[in-house]
Parts: sequence; C-alpha cells; structure tokens
Amino acid sequence: MSNYTSKRNLTRFTYENSAFLGWRLNITRKGKSFVKYFSDKQYGGPKESLAAAEAALTELKDVLVNAKLVNGTHTDTTLKKGAKILKAK
Repeated sequence: MSNYTSKRNLTRFTYENSAFLGWRLNITRKGKSFVKYFSDKQYGGPKESLAAAEAALTELKDVLVNAKLVNGTHTDTTLKKGAKILKAK
C-alpha cells in the first residue's frame, strides 16, 4: 500500500489491478472542469508525478483566480490558457 494520500483537487490512483498508477488533477470552476492524469511511469515515480501535478495545479489556479469573468463564466482565452497548462508534459 502506498504512503501517498489524495489531496484537494489531486486524487491518488494505486489500484493493484489498474493499468494506471499516478495522480489525477481535477478542478472545476464556473462549470468548467480541468482534468489531467499524471502517470508514475511517465514522470519517473510517485514523487515526481505528484510534483508535476502540484505544479500544474498551482499554475492553473493562478490563471483561474486572476481571470476576468464575462457573464459569470470564464472567457475562451482563459479556457485556452487552462488547456495549454494541462497539455504541457
């Protein structure tokens, strides 16, 4: 069993029968969800995948908090910035 526990907006996947071991970033703001999986295999292990997930989450939160809203929702530009963060390695 892993010593890693899930955190707010970050869920640890360590299922024995699963093909995926790693972290899932999931944050929803103003009705839009941002989701990305950070695989232990891709990032070199659980510590590294967690660090990558935390860095992406911090960057994404900065974009969302500082974004202007139009009619109570994020603009297309903000959504594109969020998607770009999640596409980076």
